Amino acid sequence: MVEDKRFQALADPSRRAIFESLTRGEAAVKDLTARFDISQPAVSQHLATLKDAGLVNGRREGRCVYYRVEPRGMKPLIDWIAHYRAF
Repeated sequence: MVEDKRFQALADPSRRAIFESLTRGEAAVKDLTARFDISQPAVSQHLATLKDAGLVNGRREGRCVYYRVEPRGMKPLIDWIAHYRAF
């Protein structure tokens, strides 16, 4: 299920914080590393997990990759949650 991968990606507090940061605009790995008390390799791994789940995407500009939220990434989660709104 697509939702499973996305819920798993957002289950980690560091990934949620990175995702939340990206909702305010795109950022390079170095920018995210400076914002959080996380090593560059760890930030890169978290971004890879978020990207694999379809929640973020990136664009390369020279040596930097800039990540941003994938707007369609949350739709399956929102739809899944909306199904249970009646309860």
